[in-house]
Amino acid sequence: MLPTRYVNQDVSLFDRLFNNDMFNRDYSETNTTLPSVNIKENEDKFGVEVAVPGFDKKDFKIELNNNELTISSEKKEEHEKEEGERYTRREFSYQSFRRSFTLPNTVDGDKISAQYKNGVLYVDIPKREEAKPKPAREISIK
Repeated sequence: MLPTRYVNQDVSLFDRLFNNDMFNRDYSETNTTLPSVNIKENEDKFGVEVAVPGFDKKDFKIELNNNELTISSEKKEEHEKEEGERYTRREFSYQSFRRSFTLPNTVDGDKISAQYKNGVLYVDIPKREEAKPKPAREISIK
C-alpha cells in the first residue's frame, strides 16, 4: 500500500524555524494524493525520505531549480481485469505525484544525492561548509 497524506506540497525546510506545524498540515490545495515524507536534519545535512513502495528508481525525477527541490513520478496505473470483475474494495494503487520543497541557502545543491531502497526514496541534501556549526573557542582579552 502506498502511504499517503493530503498535504501542502510547497513546504520549506527553513519554514520550520518560524512555524512548528509545517509538517502537520493534512490538506492539499490541489487535492492530490501524496506519498508520506520524513525530513531530518543533523549538523552536516538534511535528509528527505519519501515512502513510495511499488515504484522503480527509473520512475522518479528529482530536480533542483534555484532553491526549489522537486521530487516527482509519472506512473501510469495499469489494471488487468477479467471480464465481469470489479473491485469491491481497493486499498492500494500506485499513482503519479509531485512534491516540492524550498531549500534554505545553507545547502550545497551540487552535492545532492538520492537512492531508492526497500520502497523508500532517500534524498541527501548536504549543507555548505560555512553553514555547519563551528566549535566554541575562547577569545582572549587585550
